[in-house]
Amino acid sequence: MKKSNKYTVTAALPYANGPIHIGHLAGVYFPADVFVRYMRRKNRDVIFICGSDEHGVPIAMQAKKEKKTPQEIVNKYHRMIKDCFTNFGIQFDNYSRTSKELHYEVSTSFFKKLHEKEKIFEKVSEQYYDEEAQQFLADRYISGICPYCKNDEAYGDQCENCGCSLIPEDLIHPKSTISGSFPVLKKTKHWYFPLNRYQKFLEKWILISHKKDWKVNVYGQAKSWLNQGLKPRAITRDLNWGVPVPISEKKEKVLYVWFEAPIGYISSTIEWAQKKKIDWKPYWKDKKTKLIQFIGKDNIVFHCIIFPVILKAYDSGYILPDQILANEFLHLENKKISTSKNWAVWGHEYLEDFPNQQDTLRYILIANMPEKKDNNFNWKDFQKKNNTELVAVLGNFVNRSLTLVKKYNNGIVPNPGVFSTKEKNILTKIKNHPEYIGNLIESYKFKESLACFMNLAKIGNKYLTEEEPWKKKDKKRVETILYVSLQIVGMLAQLSEPFLPHIAKKFLNMLRLKPFLWNKIKEEILYPGHLLGDPTFLFEKVTNKSIEKQLKKLEKKSCK
Repeated sequence: MKKSNKYTVTAALPYANGPIHIGHLAGVYFPADVFVRYMRRKNRDVIFICGSDEHGVPIAMQAKKEKKTPQEIVNKYHRMIKDCFTNFGIQFDNYSRTSKELHYEVSTSFFKKLHEKEKIFEKVSEQYYDEEAQQFLADRYISGICPYCKNDEAYGDQCENCGCSLIPEDLIHPKSTISGSFPVLKKTKHWYFPLNRYQKFLEKWILISHKKDWKVNVYGQAKSWLNQGLKPRAITRDLNWGVPVPISEKKEKVLYVWFEAPIGYISSTIEWAQKKKIDWKPYWKDKKTKLIQFIGKDNIVFHCIIFPVILKAYDSGYILPDQILANEFLHLENKKISTSKNWAVWGHEYLEDFPNQQDTLRYILIANMPEKKDNNFNWKDFQKKNNTELVAVLGNFVNRSLTLVKKYNNGIVPNPGVFSTKEKNILTKIKNHPEYIGNLIESYKFKESLACFMNLAKIGNKYLTEEEPWKKKDKKRVETILYVSLQIVGMLAQLSEPFLPHIAKKFLNMLRLKPFLWNKIKEEILYPGHLLGDPTFLFEKVTNKSIEKQLKKLEKKSCK
């Protein structure tokens, strides 16, 4: 990654019709947080932006079902989502929401300018209408048979089996997912964005400029859309919950959520800048600023095709994304996570069942991150990784090292004697780890960067076990072994924060250290004469009982 003046990092706006689950955390929010924490430690000018996506048909339908207002629904889940992120240590610079007045102003200003510049057009068309539910159907609320791969569960905007973009009229035997009835076509007026006019622009920007540096799944799905040829796409909807179309005489017309939701990144940045009393524009309009977006796999098209075209058409100097990062899907116990079937591990429930073990889940989900292919989370593996890696390797090495220093040198970092060749190699090797790990993070290889971090703990554990300072009679030799062990311990403490922020704080306090800037970590971390704090256990074992409880909880869900 080339050094930039500023970095604007966005994480996909979570939809405020339900809580956060492990698929969301592994797919978007943990990798984004690791990246941003590392960038802050590099002393880069970086902002981390997000917010709740609070409009659209699903929320309106849920409100009707629960006999509440849409605002009551989004208020509930906005608080739940925001609290979940905070408790897992995900540090946004600003976490906003699209139901705020500021977002209404920013998104309607986009629509108005595009309308004034004749970048969008009006069109009366026939759209599917559910007579039983008495409403027009959004694309996602129409399902049918895909005309390309014959998948019988394709949606009106995309087939998730083959990845092809669709319009509802493409589907064979379409039906309403709301009532299950067969919809009829009914005339309605909407405003359309002519995506086809930007086909060549996108081909040059994506297929040429980003062929080598974008992830295969992101590039491939964007290429698939472009290969099919882009078509005009409606950017308004018949609905009474959302950002009203500012030029419509009817109140039941709102901006399509996938037009206004990505603009939420900009409105959230503006909100942040207003609080800080600084200018927001350099973070979105300076060509030296890098825009890096972490998204879900199902949002690739909207971030690679629609949002960039909106920014291009608006034509006020907005930068385009440098990177758009999407992981594959995370499954649960070998089954696809399903929010509708409640087949998920919810973040807020995990925090209740495993208090003070936020970083355990962070570790397991980063280690299992579906970066290149779908991956699986299961509770037995969760227990195994915690007990055999976090407890037995990392925690055990740190605790043994500090306990031995307290026993043999009153908790004071000893002066080393002569280093053996092995020790010289270890000290040289560990000094290279910050650069190794940093390069992997900057290459968005989060699983590999975590493995590199844990390898450092394995080096320390192996070294201490082999050297057995408790058996040595030569005091200076004991002190040398403990000094080398402590340099590894100090390195682990400094490097742990992007991955394990809660543990890192406890870890550094125990060593009586402050966090170093990343490029300073290669220097000597624990000097001879430095007084350490009392050793405490960083991790606790996960019991069979707690795992059985989680498996029984899932079993109940699968029976419903």
